[in-house]
Amino acid sequence: MARIRLQDVAEMAGVSIKTVSNVVNGKGTITPSTRSKVEDALAQLRYRPNVAARHLRHGNSGMIAVALPELTQPYFAELASELVRAAKARDLTVLLSQTDGTADAERAISDGIDMPLMDGLILSPLVLGANDLRHRLDAGPLVLLGEHVGDDSLFPHVAIDNRQAALAATAHLASLGRRRIAAIGAKVPGQNATPAETAELRLDGYRAALAAAGRPAVPELVGHVRDFHRADGAAAMHALLDLPEPPDAVFCFNDLLALGALRALRDRGLTAPADVAVIGIDDIEEGRFSAPSLSTVAPDKRAIAETAVDLLLRLRAGTEPHPVHAVVGHRVVPRESTLGPGGTP
Repeated sequence: MARIRLQDVAEMAGVSIKTVSNVVNGKGTITPSTRSKVEDALAQLRYRPNVAARHLRHGNSGMIAVALPELTQPYFAELASELVRAAKARDLTVLLSQTDGTADAERAISDGIDMPLMDGLILSPLVLGANDLRHRLDAGPLVLLGEHVGDDSLFPHVAIDNRQAALAATAHLASLGRRRIAAIGAKVPGQNATPAETAELRLDGYRAALAAAGRPAVPELVGHVRDFHRADGAAAMHALLDLPEPPDAVFCFNDLLALGALRALRDRGLTAPADVAVIGIDDIEEGRFSAPSLSTVAPDKRAIAETAVDLLLRLRAGTEPHPVHAVVGHRVVPRESTLGPGGTP
């Protein structure tokens, strides 16, 4: 079927092509009767704007790339959904790619290898820092998500304040009177890759909260992991429970670790929060329906997406004079894993 043109709509409505264009694009001053004629013709002919052609007229493809580490991880899946939503609201199409957190994949996507023409890239790197991306082959607009590592002047980035988020989570546990507060998520000694930088900031925030609350920072209460997955959280929780004096609370560096910790407690015949209070970070949907429901720190994923897409568009338009390092908000969301049924600690 032939594509309906503005000319076809103009002929049916008995107006000029310019008038139809003004109605479609919300421009100019149109009388109510003329607008009604044009809108009726648009509806009858089922006219759909040619967004691709519109972008090409302005020298753009109307497509952006989004590269995330693991789409099977709920946090990244939910963030991807928000990025697609933000892009769609700006008449952009998203090409989604998974890097698996490897240097080769992150470098390939940043260089534009095997990629169609894009208006820019939003990348959440786990291995490469800004300095590693300095000489990428594709010189198009680039916005980084997560911690900025290396030269701050190279690329804009969007993130939450991971130190403050961890501090807030740990402070919540301390406010409930918990004394031996553990952490799960510190990087394994010698680990260079994921999730090293985020883990270091969250460990720093955990320690700062302990100091502020007058709680001891006990090295044996810090559980180390190679990945932020459920199995890693369960293994670390089992190790903490094997201590001569186990913790009475644990801050996990993400919700998947916390869900693994909850499973380990159940396997040992223990419950949260009666035996061990548990809190994570990410506010993934799964945590709202776990039993008990998971206390967490919720990053503003929608704000991350909106900010990243807007930064990319400003870079594309040449109106972003220097890299912006945007920090979006977060909030503590207490649920049953720290408050107990009915909100009782």
